[in-house]
Amino acid sequence: MKRILTGMISMTLVLVGILPLSITWANGNPFLTGKIVVANRAAGTISIINTSTDQVVDTISLPGPSPEPMYVVYTHVTHRVFVGDRSNNQVVAFDADDFSVEGTIPAGSGVFHMWADPQNGQLWVNNDVDITATVIDPTTMQVITTVPMPSDLVTDGGKPHDVTLDTRFAYVSMVGFPNGNDYVVKFSRRTFLEVDRKQVGKDPHVSLTLRNQFLYVPTQNANEVLVLNRRTLEEVTSIPVPGAHGAGMARNGKTFYTTNISGGGINGLFTIDTKTTTVLGNPTDTPNPVPHNIALTPNGQKIYVTHSGATADTVSVYTTTKIDRVPDSTGTITVGLNPFGLAFVP
Repeated sequence: MKRILTGMISMTLVLVGILPLSITWANGNPFLTGKIVVANRAAGTISIINTSTDQVVDTISLPGPSPEPMYVVYTHVTHRVFVGDRSNNQVVAFDADDFSVEGTIPAGSGVFHMWADPQNGQLWVNNDVDITATVIDPTTMQVITTVPMPSDLVTDGGKPHDVTLDTRFAYVSMVGFPNGNDYVVKFSRRTFLEVDRKQVGKDPHVSLTLRNQFLYVPTQNANEVLVLNRRTLEEVTSIPVPGAHGAGMARNGKTFYTTNISGGGINGLFTIDTKTTTVLGNPTDTPNPVPHNIALTPNGQKIYVTHSGATADTVSVYTTTKIDRVPDSTGTITVGLNPFGLAFVP
């Protein structure tokens, strides 16, 4: 009897050890598996990458004549993937499971960067030809309003470029000023009016985490990441980074990644600790030049970077660990021509 019980206990221990692995394999771990969706600007398509295998599992054309996909935003409330189409002045909504088209939403002329707020209540789309931002309800897929950029900045040559949102405000970078620096403009998400602005270095992009009060502003031509207080837009510190361009924030808010877009791939990816606002370790070389935009898996242990340009067609892949957040390059994935924006989709 003792031998039988011992055998039963051993078998139970084996099953207990195996069963969670079987469940994880069958159902997928959202912190390890999912998809990276890449907008191929010159190909008119999106590439779907499986993050477990780092293989392209599907390539899907956008609807409409000669589409020009720019940036990708996933909203978890609606489980939709939104892709901006610059050529057709619209945003295309895809079902995040089978990537069937659920609809298109009109935007302004010159669709560029776009971002959704943490509650997925608003999707802001910058239009750099109309010099406006289109605000969309991701649930109803209706336009809420069109936000004009500040008239004095428009008169001076400014146009909207990048955008990010927190729970109350939208932060829009404006570029194109012939003299001096560029700007970050803070808008109320309730009234859609400007509430503050900050002059920054040339060619700014924007990123944030709700885990602190900062706004991170990579400025390519100023060779720095400017850290601002989101409440006041006052400068907190400046972090030297050559060609600072792309913006990738870890979900836990502890690490911010930016690309050196103009460095030819040497020192192409920088790791910044958001608590100390300092660069961690040495920059990581990228296998190809023009490292552009960044997407991370939810646990932050895989990073994907698009390499843009007329003949470019690759996304590079990196891994990190909980202990060492500085990325190691693991290879490249071939996608469509001129890969631009990208996003993680569970």
